[in-house]
Amino acid sequence: MDRILSADGTPIAYRRQGEGPPLVLVGGALGAAAADAPLAALLAPRFTVLTYDRRGRGASGDVGRCSVAREVEDLAAVVGAAGPDASVFGMASGGALALEAVAAGLPVDLCAVYEPPYTPGASGLLFKARCTARLHRLLDAGDRSGAVELFLAMTGVADETAARLRGTPRWAELEALAHTLAYDDALLGDGAVPAERFAAVAARTLVICGGFSTAPARAATRALADALPRGRHRTLTGQMREVAPQVLAPVLAEFFARDVYAYGRAS
Repeated sequence: MDRILSADGTPIAYRRQGEGPPLVLVGGALGAAAADAPLAALLAPRFTVLTYDRRGRGASGDVGRCSVAREVEDLAAVVGAAGPDASVFGMASGGALALEAVAAGLPVDLCAVYEPPYTPGASGLLFKARCTARLHRLLDAGDRSGAVELFLAMTGVADETAARLRGTPRWAELEALAHTLAYDDALLGDGAVPAERFAAVAARTLVICGGFSTAPARAATRALADALPRGRHRTLTGQMREVAPQVLAPVLAEFFARDVYAYGRAS
């Protein structure tokens, strides 16, 4: 992997593959660049795809106290390494990061996100507040395993599945990344879609959800698309939170294609 320094001196590791217009993939919680490899491989025939280890993960550093602003700077550094006219796709909380970066001025014309896990509505905000408080208690106590268990429960992973996962080498890998759950939690704020802040997102933005995802998740993506000045929404039939790369890749390829007629900057 190559490395680039973020604004605060943190080394950020990234991998480049393929040929064509540059496209940066932003991973979600408890994931590193390797998790995006299947999707990147499917997009590489049409794009120069950059995947990267977000701060505190994989081969990237973790200098000082993390914040949303620091993660925005990290993404900006990777987009700069990608080259002119780069586009961005963010998965789950990585989608929230992508939108925060574009709202802050990241020069991107096309952005797509898949199910950023906002939880709007009174019950959703209460749920988010309780999860945030519990997550920080677990991390402050050094209970990495408990933090991972909380995340899996929040994302709908069955207790039986989590128990089986605990008996595999993957569990230790997840525990090693547990502290970064606080970074993803911060990206989502209080759980509401930040409509006022995202009014500054000038990029054409595609908000995608799975047709088999939960009703609250689908509703949240529609609220997000409505909040974006140039947002549009698409549902992938038969997909859930864990979307199949072979289903997602053609949708992204179509959206990010540099077709002057469909996505001309003059429009």
